[in-house]
Amino acid sequence: MDDDTADDAAIWQRALAGDGASFAALFRLHHPRVYRRILGIVGNAHDAQEVTASTFFELWRKRRGVRLVGGSVLPWLIATAVNLAQNRRRGTARYRKMIDSLPHSDAPDAETIATSNVETELLGVRLTTALRKLSKTDAALLVLTVLDGLTTVEAATVVNINPGAARMRLHRAREKLRADLADDPALAARRIPEGEHV
Repeated sequence: MDDDTADDAAIWQRALAGDGASFAALFRLHHPRVYRRILGIVGNAHDAQEVTASTFFELWRKRRGVRLVGGSVLPWLIATAVNLAQNRRRGTARYRKMIDSLPHSDAPDAETIATSNVETELLGVRLTTALRKLSKTDAALLVLTVLDGLTTVEAATVVNINPGAARMRLHRAREKLRADLADDPALAARRIPEGEHV
């Protein structure tokens, strides 16, 4: 955990006791990292801001059941953010599918051109697609261990499964990613980080 999260437990206890300033301090402390993680999933600033706000709302709404990991509320926030962001992305995809089914002219509009340019970033698109095929728990475990640097034991605590099950799920998730990316030599050659196993 980062040094700046060392006093999370004390701030969290004050927030639980009804100290609004302490909850605001946690928001200021963790907002940037939570926002960046969400932005990487939903892909636009507007949705990322809304999901970030929802994540902190959920923190307050479920405060009595929040589990600190390593004395920090950040892992809980990240796991919740990933789940909410994936839900938002799925909702957006359903909306886009409905819009795409409506009749439209053959001339590409600015949105179509912009979308096409983004889709040419093959590495990001393929990796994101492969990650989306994973269950919420497996995706959360990968994000927490590979991207956020938590140990497997810490990540297991956040998603509320035992460490042995977390190790097995992480192994299967990495193998699934490798298989999904195998037909692209540039992606398949990249090593998917194993994360820590202690």
